[in-house]
Amino acid sequence: MAHWRAHVNTVNAPAALRHWLTGGGSLTAKLKAHSMAFRVQKLHQHPALCLADEAQAISLHRSSRVVEREVLLRCDGVPVVFGHTVVPTSATATDWPAFSALGEKSLGSTLFGDPLVHRGALEYARLRATHPLAMRACAAAGVVLAEGEMLYARRCLYRRHHGVLLVTEVFLPQVLDLVPGGVKIELKKAA
Repeated sequence: MAHWRAHVNTVNAPAALRHWLTGGGSLTAKLKAHSMAFRVQKLHQHPALCLADEAQAISLHRSSRVVEREVLLRCDGVPVVFGHTVVPTSATATDWPAFSALGEKSLGSTLFGDPLVHRGALEYARLRATHPLAMRACAAAGVVLAEGEMLYARRCLYRRHHGVLLVTEVFLPQVLDLVPGGVKIELKKAA
């Protein structure tokens, strides 16, 4: 189980990663600005059991069922963020009208474009390699963590009408390779 914190300083994230963890606005927009080609790869969307560290955040019992959506956010073909979203099964189409039909569209674009959506405060965590989301993220992206290495994540609770939706973003090591515009310039060494 991860320990989610209200301030990024409590997770001791590397300085280069804080830019990604704390940025305001849409992560999708920021990733698009750092790549030539951005893509949402939908992994699945189906009923599942709520993870232990999500249940309290969305006011459910630990073993409650939710609708779970998992995606990889890719910049220029490279997976840089693993997205995990849960919605209680009690949510209605009125609460989240576009959620069931997202396909490979960005959830962030939908959330930030809807004036009825209220965004909560960001929370931050370090995920050990044994945390379910770290394991899923690494498996989906083909990432192998070194012993003791952790992934950094943030999550946010969104509300619309009576519905809640919890979005967790797990940042993969490759996010640190992104540069504005998506073009990485290699400097040649003089002979």
